[in-house]
Amino acid sequence: MLQGWVVAVSALVYIGLLFAVASYGDRAARTGRPGRGRAMIYALSLAIYCTSWTFFGSVGLAAQDGFEFLTIYIGPALLFAAGFPIIRRIIRLAKAERITSVADFIAARYGKSQTVAAVVTIIAVIGSIPYIALQLKAVSLSASTLLAPMGPEAGLHSNWLIGDIALLVTIGMAIFAVLFGTRHIDATEHQEGLMLAIAAESIVKLVAFLAVGTYVTFGLFDGPSDLLRAARAMPEVTEVFSRELNGGTWMVLTMLSMFAAILLPRQFHVAVTENNDQKELRLAVWLFPLYLVLINLFVIPIAAAGMLRFGSAVDADIFVLALPMTADEPLITMVAFIGGLSAATAMVIVASVALAIMISNDLVMPLVLRRRFDDVKELKDMGRFLLYVRRTAIFTTLLLGYAYYRAAGDSAALASIGLLSFAAIAQLAPAFFGGLIWRQATARGAIAGMVSGFLVWFYTLLLPTFAASGILPATLLSEGPFGYAMLRPQALFELTADPFINGVFLSLSINLIAYIIGSLSRLPEPTERLQANVFLPSDFSPSPSLRLWRTSVTNDDLRSTVARYLGEERTNRSFDSFCREHDINIDPNAPAEAQVLRFSEQLLASAIGAASSRLVLSLLAKRRDPASKGAMKLLDDATTAIQYNRDLLQTALDQVRQGISVFDKDLRLICWNRQFRSLLGLPPEYGQVGTPLDAILRYQAERGEFGLSSVQAQVSERLDALAVRMETFQERIASTDMVLEVRTNPMPGGGIVTTYTDITDRVLGEQALARANETLERRVRERTEELTRVNQELIRAKATADDANLGKTRFLAAAGHDILQPLNAARLYASSLVERFESGRDYELVRNVESSLESVEEIIGAVLDISRLDAGNMQPELSAFRLDEILNQLRMEFEPVAQEKNLKLTIMETSLAVRSDRRLLRRLLQNLVSNAIKYTGSGRVLVGCRRRHGRISVEVFDTGIGIPVSKRKAIFMEFHRLDDGARVARGLGLGLSIVDRISRVLEHPVQITSQVGDGSRFSVEIPLAAAQPEKKKKQAPPVSQRNLDGMLVLVIDNEPNILSGMDALLAGWNCRVQTALDPSQGALQIQDLGETPDILLVDYHLDNCSGIDAVAELRGLFGTDIAAILITADRTPAVRKEASAHGIHILNKPVKPAALRAHLIRVRNLQRQVERPAAE
Repeated sequence: MLQGWVVAVSALVYIGLLFAVASYGDRAARTGRPGRGRAMIYALSLAIYCTSWTFFGSVGLAAQDGFEFLTIYIGPALLFAAGFPIIRRIIRLAKAERITSVADFIAARYGKSQTVAAVVTIIAVIGSIPYIALQLKAVSLSASTLLAPMGPEAGLHSNWLIGDIALLVTIGMAIFAVLFGTRHIDATEHQEGLMLAIAAESIVKLVAFLAVGTYVTFGLFDGPSDLLRAARAMPEVTEVFSRELNGGTWMVLTMLSMFAAILLPRQFHVAVTENNDQKELRLAVWLFPLYLVLINLFVIPIAAAGMLRFGSAVDADIFVLALPMTADEPLITMVAFIGGLSAATAMVIVASVALAIMISNDLVMPLVLRRRFDDVKELKDMGRFLLYVRRTAIFTTLLLGYAYYRAAGDSAALASIGLLSFAAIAQLAPAFFGGLIWRQATARGAIAGMVSGFLVWFYTLLLPTFAASGILPATLLSEGPFGYAMLRPQALFELTADPFINGVFLSLSINLIAYIIGSLSRLPEPTERLQANVFLPSDFSPSPSLRLWRTSVTNDDLRSTVARYLGEERTNRSFDSFCREHDINIDPNAPAEAQVLRFSEQLLASAIGAASSRLVLSLLAKRRDPASKGAMKLLDDATTAIQYNRDLLQTALDQVRQGISVFDKDLRLICWNRQFRSLLGLPPEYGQVGTPLDAILRYQAERGEFGLSSVQAQVSERLDALAVRMETFQERIASTDMVLEVRTNPMPGGGIVTTYTDITDRVLGEQALARANETLERRVRERTEELTRVNQELIRAKATADDANLGKTRFLAAAGHDILQPLNAARLYASSLVERFESGRDYELVRNVESSLESVEEIIGAVLDISRLDAGNMQPELSAFRLDEILNQLRMEFEPVAQEKNLKLTIMETSLAVRSDRRLLRRLLQNLVSNAIKYTGSGRVLVGCRRRHGRISVEVFDTGIGIPVSKRKAIFMEFHRLDDGARVARGLGLGLSIVDRISRVLEHPVQITSQVGDGSRFSVEIPLAAAQPEKKKKQAPPVSQRNLDGMLVLVIDNEPNILSGMDALLAGWNCRVQTALDPSQGALQIQDLGETPDILLVDYHLDNCSGIDAVAELRGLFGTDIAAILITADRTPAVRKEASAHGIHILNKPVKPAALRAHLIRVRNLQRQVERPAAE
């Protein structure tokens, strides 16, 4: 086996050489030598398609599915060998539009939509994350294989000398990508160093794989014939490679691989962005398919040899490494490791660079520019900022890939992870290729198709990987969400084909349908039509370039054509300025130069836009062509159309109710409508182009329309309001008594737009409303003062009542200890007597006393619970637990009660978990079940739960007397009982009151439905929690009085009656009892005995200290391992928490003898288990 340091040093040396190659490529580019061998570098860089999936995963796929691995390479080979015109067209479009990524390409086709670019980027990033994780898994798997002993136990989790190999490789790849992939801000500028390093890695992984294949075929076996004979002798191998080919699977995988070869961000980057000229592509169309053939030449021999050598004991994905390593060939093993590392690093580096460009250009920068435009303008070096964004995106993308590898990477083979990414990237195909053949395609259709297809991919293909890795419940795959089998991700709509084929078919079908419907839902926008003309020329040839256009058009033709749109004066002025700037003379009758054509296009674009200017010049160039006699007519038609649009705009403005006027930057009138003159009462001479704004205002002021103040002051004030402050104001026209609302908005490049709206009716209405409001406000003020006085009295009365109720509640809560002290003593005496009188009249009397004390305890406990709930002292302690833990306790508690009444109690089993307070929820459900049994004379009581809107509804059904609708609120009031219920069973009317208060404290709403005579249903909704493991049921120790024989118990309480009662009770269980009023007295008694007590029973409220302090003092004297029980009436969480921190068990007063005895027996059993090994 190779030593760990050898592997580490070899990997570092290889990475160092990679840095050196990239650095050399960058230096060569800076010195002007990048062209040498550039075509070969470009063709080899396309082999970045062959990642660690090819190097390791193809063998694993062949060992599993035979020849099916070939589909991954048939697609790209066909694309480059037969699809040369398509790729050439894509590259030419990208260069013409300065496209830098697949997101830019698709967005440019659909009107340069930022939304389209963002959707493509998100899909590409999410789809590439599993692919990056695949590379990391391959590297980690290969390193683990090298450094761990071979065998079934070897795997991904083997420790390495320097920690997590996948994380280290991730960081190293990120650093390399940052250093050599983000050197330039212009993403279209070629990364020569990076491309040279990728080409070198392509050679390394090809040589490495051929070396391993040659060794396996001719080293481990005596050539192909020997390997073939051995494979035929083993049925398992023969069966894999003799399977019948599945035509559907082959078609789907071939299609996916064809899409991936151009749509994967890294493939688009090297195939399109990094392409220099057509010569490079011509070499690549045969060299790249040849490379694919060579690198797959030994896949089947290695797979067969691995199956022969290892069978199923070793992961087939590591056969490439395992075969030479087990044969003790360290050199070949190291070559295989370097080859796999090369395949993984090349893909990850280029993919991270391509994704970083997409993230920065299509996600980050639009957000920055839209939301923080002012801050962006203040940045001195925007390029540096963009580089930082891309570098951050590289690290983020690679770390996300690492996180996915850690979360779900172990749940699938390398090939499965790769196919997952292929299926995600395929969601771009309808929008990408559809945009190249369908003119009517729109951004809406592209977005609808990609989003819908991606969501189906996410649900049917990505989610199952998380379920398989345990992140999501496995029932999602077997039963479907919410138990709907029809929605199972891997068998959606009950499709029974291969889950992967199902997911691909459904996602692409829905994608294509949404793409078509979305595109047909509206006509293309103007920008979409323009871009469609760029991407879909009539003959599928590139658009002609003016730079290369040779035409017979003269300079005079250009000047006259431009004058048709801009006017003679501006056209002549612009052409003269152009001649002066470029120091040339334009001969009117000479053919136009490219420079003049380009200037004419720019000049026209300032008026009619770039696309229209290009069209006008194209028509002009065809004018002298005899085959295009209608070209001039088309130009005239275009002029007529523009004039028609202007007339249509003027007609539309005249139909608007408001008066509209537009003034240029010199505040001269350039556009207006009829209402403008009508509302202001202007004569025709003031409705002409060029009329100054101050002249219009002066005319109005001199007529007295603005009042009686100085004319100049009125004009200056309104000029300031309209042109400087641009505020909205109201103007009253004196001659017509009309009120106008005047609004002003600035024009781009200077000037203003003003609107005048007649609001006379609104102003008159406001004045009338104001007058009415004066009277109304006075009346409202008087009524408000009266209501305020009454409300203050009500507030004071309510505050007094609340104080009284709170005082009562606090009194009851505080008095709990004093109330329960004598009751506790009485219960102890009664329990002792019950155990002494086992039969006869005395026994019946004692049992009646104990039963009466239980009733009193029930009443006092309910009252105290209500007081604590009302006082806010009962705070919920929320936790997640299985609901059956409470339901099982209720079943054991109430089954005997139900049997006594001949009722059938059914509590349904459940494995659901909830988030609630365990104690309060049990009390709530206990009261509901108790009431159901109490008020049901015959029939049954059913308790079950069901999911409802992300929560759990626990429902209690009974066949009892039922509750009238009019009484359903009253039953939740304390001490309120229905007449029918009082006749059926005894009670206090406190149970449902406690239920209501607990439900409000826990925020678990309780609902009731009932039918008089037919029974009732109470339901409580509880938040659903994550699944919890089932607790193992512990065997209860046998309850026998003899278990306590001789047990030394020290009881401390400041009430002599309780000490006496406890002494009587414990003595009846054959315990040795020592009682004391304080810990000091108890310590003296124990010291006199010369023994150590087995357990301490201590009251919480002592005279000079708390019970917890007393336990601590006694443990300090006699040993810290002495068991202790704290007996208290204080049920607050603080006391419970403090006792738990000291290892003290709590029993609440009044103490139930059965609970006390059970705990004593448990302590005694534990002591005996400790003593037995010591004795042995």
